[in-house]
Amino acid sequence: MSTAPDNRSLFESFRRRIKLEGAITVADYMADVLIAPTHGYYMSNEPFGISGDFITAPEISQMFGELIGFWCADTWYNMGGPTEIHLIEMGPGRGTLMSDVMRAAAMVPGFHQAVKIHLIEVSPKLRKKQKETLSGYDVNWYDDLTDLPNGPSIFIANEFFDALPIRQFERSPKGWSERLITLNEDETDLVFTLSPPSKSIETIIPQELVGSHEGAVVELSSIAANVSAQISHHIVKHGGAGLFVDYGWAIPTAKPSLQAVRNHKKHDVLQEPGTADLSAFVDFPTLKKSAEANGASVHGTISQEDFLRSLGIEQRAEMLRQNADDKQAIDITAAEHRLTDPSQMGNLFKVMALTNPDQPTPAAFPESKEAT
Repeated sequence: MSTAPDNRSLFESFRRRIKLEGAITVADYMADVLIAPTHGYYMSNEPFGISGDFITAPEISQMFGELIGFWCADTWYNMGGPTEIHLIEMGPGRGTLMSDVMRAAAMVPGFHQAVKIHLIEVSPKLRKKQKETLSGYDVNWYDDLTDLPNGPSIFIANEFFDALPIRQFERSPKGWSERLITLNEDETDLVFTLSPPSKSIETIIPQELVGSHEGAVVELSSIAANVSAQISHHIVKHGGAGLFVDYGWAIPTAKPSLQAVRNHKKHDVLQEPGTADLSAFVDFPTLKKSAEANGASVHGTISQEDFLRSLGIEQRAEMLRQNADDKQAIDITAAEHRLTDPSQMGNLFKVMALTNPDQPTPAAFPESKEAT
């Protein structure tokens, strides 16, 4: 079970800030809860796996990372097989995905030797875990995307965008307002409140959602849009591709999705800040607009089910079962089901790829570049 930080200290930090500055945005709250240096969730916890607060796809089965590894190798081949390719993972967790990617890469002549590994990670605890998992490789770590090396690159972001701070906007009886966080009357708890409605807020709401019903909530992340822009700029300038896998919306949607998870169960977003993971559905339409505005070609979104089946997860599962005992075979089948079944992760999770405009459509994506 993950070790919770002193959440009262983080609450007290919010209490002092709100008393001094007034209500704060949901984005500011998320940023502090997740990555505050002393008490932030990712800075203080071991969130992944059965003993943590949630399980990501790479922790469910090696098949997920292996298939992404083959996708990267195929993308590298379609780039002309450059002798050096920067493989950049954002939010690499415990390093499990990259370990599986590199195991698959070893099966592709030339690709494994060309790969230079770069990880975007702010948590010292997770960096230590990644160093252990990837002890056999030369790895470079970065806090963000600003100092990455030039040259052809493939970016991987699995469950990365869902943890980036969002702002929430609500359609009130008098117009669009921003959801903010303040103190209750007794100053004992954090509560949601609304800013006064504003025409300036209405201008940043996606046009398709401006006329939403009263009570509708739109979530926007300028940080996510900026990350998509940075990756796209790098890909267009130096060559390469990006692969985004996350749960989210394939079309503009006016529904609140911000959630907290602790010990694999839902938790109140505003209670005991710093003891639970915060995340929200990824706004894929905005990522697409940002990427296209910076010159990248966008492929998808497609469902995780379609992505993994196109890459051959059924055949890979069968290969693994042939060398497994009865219990292992059952586990392999269960993992395949969890990753691909529409009632599990298969439809909830979406996949989008970015490429340099000079490159062909990447593996698993339809030739038409329109979202499905």
